[in-house]
Amino acid sequence: MTDTVTTSGKTSSGERLADWFDGRLGLHTLGRRYLRKVFPDHWSFLLGEICLYSFVVLVLTGVYLTLFFHPSMNEVTYHGGYVPLNGIRMSEAYASTLDISFDVRGGLLIRQIHHWAALIFLAAMLTHMMRHFFTGSFRKPRELNWVFGWTLLLLGMFEGLFGYSLPDDLLSGTGLRFVDGVLLSVPVVGTYLSFFLFGGEFPGHDIVSRFYSLHVLLIPGIMAALVVAHLILVVYHKHTQFGGPGKTERNVVGTPFLPVYLAKAGGFLFLVSGVITLVAAVATVNPVWAYGPYRADQVSTGAQPDWYLGFAEGLVRVMPGWEIDVAGHTLVLGVLVPVVVFPLLLVAIGVYPFVEARFTGDRREHHLLDRPRNRPVRTAIGAAWISVYLILLAGGGNDIVATRLHLSINSVTWAVRVSLFVVPVLVFTVTRRLCLGLRQRDRELVAHGRATGVITRLPHGEYVEAHRPLGPAELHTLTEHEHRDRSDHRDLQPADAQPAVGGSGVPAGQEDPQP
Repeated sequence: MTDTVTTSGKTSSGERLADWFDGRLGLHTLGRRYLRKVFPDHWSFLLGEICLYSFVVLVLTGVYLTLFFHPSMNEVTYHGGYVPLNGIRMSEAYASTLDISFDVRGGLLIRQIHHWAALIFLAAMLTHMMRHFFTGSFRKPRELNWVFGWTLLLLGMFEGLFGYSLPDDLLSGTGLRFVDGVLLSVPVVGTYLSFFLFGGEFPGHDIVSRFYSLHVLLIPGIMAALVVAHLILVVYHKHTQFGGPGKTERNVVGTPFLPVYLAKAGGFLFLVSGVITLVAAVATVNPVWAYGPYRADQVSTGAQPDWYLGFAEGLVRVMPGWEIDVAGHTLVLGVLVPVVVFPLLLVAIGVYPFVEARFTGDRREHHLLDRPRNRPVRTAIGAAWISVYLILLAGGGNDIVATRLHLSINSVTWAVRVSLFVVPVLVFTVTRRLCLGLRQRDRELVAHGRATGVITRLPHGEYVEAHRPLGPAELHTLTEHEHRDRSDHRDLQPADAQPAVGGSGVPAGQEDPQP
């Protein structure tokens, strides 16, 4: 390798350092290959970036909070900045949370940023997954990446539960009482699970320290590894893109990573961080000082989990309190059935790519996205799943709904029970019919063009409306899926096949979908 020579005939120290690293790590080759990676231009791709950037905010604020939080359930007498609780016996965990909120400079803001970032992170992940679901980007070769994303969503839910429980306030303690009841409902081994988790009879003395280890070490480590693996597969498989003129299964059309996309991504990172900080500064979340320390003989009224676990509580609240005896064991179906249904609802979306491939027999690689209307059954299934989620979320707050709307809580509970079986069927049917109707409208536009509103009278007295033919770009968008559906089911060309273009084999602003 020949060193780059400056105008004075000598290489600079920076150039020598760069050459040294390049000779050992191949940075120049990697940069030349991946820094020009093409990213499609569509607003929906920003959902994944919101997930990533809110995760970064979570990690940074979490590191700050660990410097001041004491994960211990040893009792102390509080003497701090929050006067109404001075002299009250509480755990070290709760006392340190109060200190962070009232005595540590910027502590309350960091706490709120951390909590809001967690809520936004999970909301963005769910929305991001639904975007992938409705557009079909989970299909071959991206099934494994879908599973990675689904695992991140599942881990994020439990990570939020563990973090929510760390302050040891009355509200989080009420949630842990719910967790203890769930564990006790498991046949045969339920009591053992409860003793193992809490270190003895509820609430035990070890739960905060155990949740702390899971919350700051184990689960974040797994999630960070999954995020890296997820991004590596995105780079390997390249981005999917919506169909359009010049876009095929063999290219990616958009802007290069360096310098265009990197500048956009950097700006969006600061935008997401700024919005989270602004929300945290003006909207209070989880004011633990208002709930007081946890006591096993008290229950917080109006207790609600964060939104991402509200559907789990809704399952328990709407389930009748049935019990049966089997082989000398009492099965509490009012809790056991929701415990079984809860993971099934999540597993249903996790395994869907494999179920769809099995039923459709589709083994082709897909790099172009579907318009949801062109896949009416899949779109209807997704809409029905969302309706189940929202109904159970409302059921998890049936007491709040009844109180605010001045209704009987029994009426609200029965309405949720009936809706749980009726609404998803209606949503599936209506969504499917809407998709079919939209597809039919697209066919009419292709066949007749777009109505202009100009009425013409023919010589024999008939009135007709003039239609304007669609442009080539719009025509391609409305018909390209039919060409793909009519194509044979043979696999695509080998990964090293190049598109039929001149020069380097990759047009400007395009990239081969395989590395």
